[in-house]
Parts: sequence; structure tokens; C-alpha cells
Amino acid sequence: MDSPGHCAQFCTYTTIEQDSRDIVHIVSVDKRETRRNSVIMEKECFVQTMDSLLSDLKVKEVVTDAHPQISALLNPQRGKYKEWHIQHSLDIWHAAKSLCKKLHRVAAEKQHRPLQVWIRDIGNHFWYCCKQATTEVEFKQMWIGVLHHIQNEHSWSIGECQHEPLDEASRDKPWIEPGSAAMQALTAVVLDKRWLTLVPKFLNFRTTSDLENFQNHILMYASKRMAYTPLVYKTRTLLAAIDYNKHNRRAPAVSKTGHKMYRRSYNKKSSSWSVHTVKEKKQYSYIPEIQKAILARRLRSGTGLPRKIQMRPNDPRRLGLVSSAEPPPSTEELVQRHVSRGDLATHSPEAE
Repeated sequence: MDSPGHCAQFCTYTTIEQDSRDIVHIVSVDKRETRRNSVIMEKECFVQTMDSLLSDLKVKEVVTDAHPQISALLNPQRGKYKEWHIQHSLDIWHAAKSLCKKLHRVAAEKQHRPLQVWIRDIGNHFWYCCKQATTEVEFKQMWIGVLHHIQNEHSWSIGECQHEPLDEASRDKPWIEPGSAAMQALTAVVLDKRWLTLVPKFLNFRTTSDLENFQNHILMYASKRMAYTPLVYKTRTLLAAIDYNKHNRRAPAVSKTGHKMYRRSYNKKSSSWSVHTVKEKKQYSYIPEIQKAILARRLRSGTGLPRKIQMRPNDPRRLGLVSSAEPPPSTEELVQRHVSRGDLATHSPEAE
């Protein structure tokens, strides 16, 4: 979905199964199907996805980012899908990113600047708590430990730090003074009530990184710089999903000496290098099978390929233009307006 300025025409919503990492469902919604309101496109996609999946599958858990409209739909007391008893988990990466952004905003103030050197460590501690804790109480006990550790207090009444003894000679971060403005600001973030209510959604330690990869993969088939009709766009996203599933379990590529091949990449934002495994080259042997199936279906239909294809009843183009909720004026009316403006320009005092 193209987010800047809420100008996207389509929203694609993908569902990946947790264990197999295969795409099990994909839906595309045109902006006109939500009365040209792009803000609710993601919600509409999610509703269509859940209604389709629940008719065929038993869904035990759904992992998403912290979208408030979707969280409301999955609310166990008041949500639309409360009777299905679905566990709603949040993506850890998005949660950690949101936490660090909040800490950066706080640490930008002059009196809170001592927190800047601790932001990355606090984010890492959040990851650790999510991975190790199995209950909400255990998570909170581990999570508040960061408030003690950052003040050089490694044992307190209800717990203690789980790290090895520290070597003070090798330390490069100053401890935060108890009662200081920086400490009070950090306490407000760590003990934020709304943040703590989300703890049960972190305990399963889920991530949606595969979804992020697939959204990138869609651009191979449907570039944002190109305009497509709704049917063509949907077809291209389905082709991207087929490609993804067919090559989902490729083996790592090996060199002539039999060793795994790796590729390094540089991240400008974090100013750091990373490495990832190179996979075997893709094999598109399934494409001839799809072509044969298309041709066979056409032959069995008993009809030829029409020169003029009729628009389907549910085609979003029947709802009008993307940018305007009002029906367009007739061509004749536009011509009259154009001629009238031309006459005014000809007889204006400036023209004389």
C-alpha cells in the first residue's frame, strides 16, 4: 500500500501460515470499494481475509502489527471475532521499533540526553524479555529490571539482573542518577499503562518479517510506478504469491568447493554490515503448467476469445473514478465549459 498522502489505489493483504511460511490467502481491495477512504482499506482487507479463512480453517492465532482497527476487531470481549477465541499477537520487530522511537523523542530533550546511549540496550532488553518470559507477570518482573540496572542496581526486593558480573573497567556508558529528570522520563516510558496492557500480545515472540519480504517481492510483478486495472493488479499479486510459495524452501547455494555461499550488505541507516545466505537459483518450471491449464480451460469453454471483454459485475471501475466520489460530467458539458473560458479570455480587457 502506498502510504504517503493516503493516495494508494490498492491495498494488498497477505496471510502466511506460521509453521510452513507459505502464503495461504491474499486479497486486494480497490480504494473505490471503501468509498475512496484509504484509511479503512487495511481493515476491509482484514475482514475479507478472516471471513474467508474462518470458513475453511481453525485459526488459533493471528499475528499483525499494532494497527488499532485490527486490534479492535480481535478484542476478546468486544471484537467482531470474539466467539472464535483467537489469540492476537503483535510483531516484536514493530513493537521494538515503536519503543525505540518513543525513547529517541524523550532523549532529544536536553535534560534527558543521558538516555541516548542506553536506547539500543533498552531495545535489546525488550527483545530478551519477549523471548524468555512465558507469563505476563514474569515479563513485567524482567521488564522493570531495566530501571534498576540503568542505575547500577543489579539486585532488588523482587528480582535481580540475569547478566554476568560486570567489569567496571571496560564500561563506556555512564549510569543514570536516581531521581534525575532522565530517570523519571525513562520510568514513565517503561511503566506506561497502555504499553503494559500489550504485554500478553508479546509472549509468543512472533514476527512478520516474511510478510515484509513478500510485500517487497510483489514489486517484481506490480511496480508502484505503473497503473493497473483492478483485475490485472489482482492477477499480478497472485502470480507473485505463486512464485513465493514455489521457491519458499529453496536450499542454500553452494560454491564449487561445497561451502555455503553468503552475501554481505550495508545498511546506511544503522551504518552496519550484515550477511545473509544465498539461495539456489529459481526454477520457473511451473509457468508452462499454468499456461497449459489456461489454454485447456479456454478450449473446454467452447467459446473463443472475445475481442471486447465485458466488465465483471463486481469490478471496482463500475464505482467511478478513484479520485472523485461525484460522477463525471458529460464530454459535451466539458467542451462547453472549455469554449466559454476561451471566449472570456478573448474578450477580456487584457486581451484587447
